[in-house]
Amino acid sequence: MHPPPSAAAMDFSQNSLFGYTEDLQELTIIERPVRRSLKTPEEIERLTVDEDLGDIERAVYLLSAGQDIQGTSVIANLPFLMRQNPAETLRRVLPKVREVLHVAGVEMQLTAAVSFLTILQEESVSVHTYAHSFLQTILLHLEHRDAGVSNAWLETLLSVIEVLPKDTLRHEILNPLVSKAQLSQTVQSRLVSCKILGKLTNKFDAHTIKREILPLVKSLCQDVEYEVRSCMCRQLENIAQGIGTDLTKSVVLPELMELSRDEGCSVRLAAFETVVNLLDVFDTDDRSQTILPLVKSFCEKSFKADESILISLSFHLGKLCHGLYGIFTPDQHLRFLEFYKKLCTLGLQQENGHNENQVPPQLLEQEKKYISVRKNCAYNLPAMIVFVDPKNFQLELYSTFFCLCHDPEVPVRYTIAICFYEVSKLLNSGVYLIHKELITLLQDESLEVLDALIDHLPEILELMSTGGESSIQESKLPSLPDLIPALTAAEQRAAASLKWRIHEKLLQKYACLPHVISSDQIYYRFLQRMFTIMMTNKVLPVQKAASRTLCIFLRYNRKQEQRLEVIQKLIEQLGQGKSYWNRLRFLDTCEFIIELFSKSFFCKYFFLPVIELTHDPVANVRMKLCYLLPKVKSTLKIPEDKHLLQQLEMCVRKLLCQEKDKDVLAIVKRTVLELDRMEMSMDAFQNKFYEKDLLDQEKEREELLLLEMEQLEKEKQQDGRPVNEKTFEKKRRDIKTPTAPPKSVPTAVAGPSASTTSTSASKEIKKSKLIRSQSINNHAFHTKYGNLDKCSSKTSTVAYIPSASGLAKTSTISLTDDSFRTRNASSLPPSFSPSTPLPSTSRGTAHPVDPKSSGGKEPPPRKATLKSNP
Repeated sequence: MHPPPSAAAMDFSQNSLFGYTEDLQELTIIERPVRRSLKTPEEIERLTVDEDLGDIERAVYLLSAGQDIQGTSVIANLPFLMRQNPAETLRRVLPKVREVLHVAGVEMQLTAAVSFLTILQEESVSVHTYAHSFLQTILLHLEHRDAGVSNAWLETLLSVIEVLPKDTLRHEILNPLVSKAQLSQTVQSRLVSCKILGKLTNKFDAHTIKREILPLVKSLCQDVEYEVRSCMCRQLENIAQGIGTDLTKSVVLPELMELSRDEGCSVRLAAFETVVNLLDVFDTDDRSQTILPLVKSFCEKSFKADESILISLSFHLGKLCHGLYGIFTPDQHLRFLEFYKKLCTLGLQQENGHNENQVPPQLLEQEKKYISVRKNCAYNLPAMIVFVDPKNFQLELYSTFFCLCHDPEVPVRYTIAICFYEVSKLLNSGVYLIHKELITLLQDESLEVLDALIDHLPEILELMSTGGESSIQESKLPSLPDLIPALTAAEQRAAASLKWRIHEKLLQKYACLPHVISSDQIYYRFLQRMFTIMMTNKVLPVQKAASRTLCIFLRYNRKQEQRLEVIQKLIEQLGQGKSYWNRLRFLDTCEFIIELFSKSFFCKYFFLPVIELTHDPVANVRMKLCYLLPKVKSTLKIPEDKHLLQQLEMCVRKLLCQEKDKDVLAIVKRTVLELDRMEMSMDAFQNKFYEKDLLDQEKEREELLLLEMEQLEKEKQQDGRPVNEKTFEKKRRDIKTPTAPPKSVPTAVAGPSASTTSTSASKEIKKSKLIRSQSINNHAFHTKYGNLDKCSSKTSTVAYIPSASGLAKTSTISLTDDSFRTRNASSLPPSFSPSTPLPSTSRGTAHPVDPKSSGGKEPPPRKATLKSNP
């Protein structure tokens, strides 16, 4: 092609245009194959099928006169035809399928094998019918020239063998197998025979296996082809399980010993792995006299002449040491341990910082094998700790564990990170020995390693904080100053990456921190970070994970001053934030607070800030609030929270009357009906809400316990006495392990008189439900809220609007009535001082000491703010 001319030399002469014409002709030639691939009208006509044909007729037509792709589609649809009309499918479609399969290509053969297996699994026909209709077709294609097709049909046959009766297996499969396993048959035929024999041993008794199957097994173990010997060797495990211990010792074990000395490397490897898997079958004498010498021989040869077996040996070494543990002499025990240590550092001595481009391919392949060996050693570390006894870990295996944690290859460190929890459990009281390695893995540059470690991070930190399972050990985490910086650095590294799922998981796991480090450390090192993630991160699942973890931190914070500071920050920066996205996250946070805290806690601090968002100018915020309102209402108790319930009703009514967004209005209407159907919880326990009330009372008890702990600490500090940490640890255990709740929990009650009995309130609700049900039948809910248009004026007469409490209202509502207004958001103190009193509802948990109370009087109930501008 001619190079394009520059702009200065460009002209439109005939000679210049002629060059471009040649270029266009070349492009046309390039595009011709694309045009040829399009279907011609004749081809489209041949692919067109009459739409009036039924499923069976269409299938028969396509198999008879259609193209290959249409026939493949019919065979793929065969299970559906069998479910719809099995008789007609077997009579008309299946014969056509058999005809097509004789000349079918690879894709159609693979599709047929899958369809036949699906029909068997779905049990569309009886086993007898299946064997009569499908078995011969499966057997016919077992020896297909394509290995993939042959394996597909073999997998189908092995599944069929599981359900066929013995007589059918004997006549249709076992008897023909005698000739198929002969040396005169092809290698493919003998390989198929090996796998079928391994499956048949579980279907016949020991006598039949000994007389008819074992001679074939011995013959195939002596086959001239190493592929057949290897395949038969791997089936000896299944055969041993079918013939019992005696025949295994007399027949299978000698064959395994002979195959372990085979000239073919793959045969020796198959024999070794089969021996390892059959360790439980052999008795002590067989293990000591036969198996142990074999294993020692493999270990010695692995470094000298047969490196290919190193990967398998390193993978099964833990299982070997466990199975042969009782027969080792002290010298043999030490030799196997040293062999394991040698494998753990295999290949590390040869690394000199070379460039991969300059390394010969053979050396690169060898290094990959060594990496796999070290990875398998990391996988077997827990088994080796059991082998040496956890008490000897520091002396025998700590240096090996250190090397694996600092291995230069990511797969090795990834595997040791997965095993870290198992190692921690095994070490028990000695878990403090691996503190530094925990820090190392937390600071690993690979996020895959961090991802593997944090799966069990809460359990690992719990073990380390208690010194293992022993309750006598004192916490050793304070002696590990690098833990908190490592945790924060891990979170920042995950946040800086694009792998947000790892970041989300890590934040979820950080919820365990209140049980392993102090609340002050969490407050100063983690809380602000959670706020930052909630307000700046762009990934919603990450924000929600940070929100929930922050709520858990707040739940177990031991200082009221800090708790109030966090609550005020949540309200000011999220609930009253300028960004609607922050206000949405505030609603998410409130949902977590309802889940984690007691009802009284939510009502005291978050009830009014939540319902104030009914006036939010953004429709998405109001919409999300509507979804949350049923949960908000579930936190109220009657008659104690009747004044809060009235404010909730008022906000819902104003939403219903003033909402202009049609999507929000539709959700408001559904929410109103849901609120109307809700039954309120009473102060006294009810059978219907007994479990929920019991759980809420337990949460309230734990919150009071935190206040008691703080008060106890203040009193001891004022008296100049040292703080008894055992007392706090006992109370913390009480918080982590809920006990039976006390019979009564004192609460500060305002609003209606607390002496109002639950019986009278219950009668009031029942009466209101009757009025409400009559009103629903007579008013505008059945006419798409036609009467709600009357609410457009400032003062409107509402014939009926269902109330959130279920109390029917038939009254004149003034939408500008100041009696329902509260202080503006600006009334909240802008400073972030913890000494500033936090606005709250009148309901709250009982506080042992309330320095803000004046004469024991409760403050007046706070009312919802109505904003003039939506």
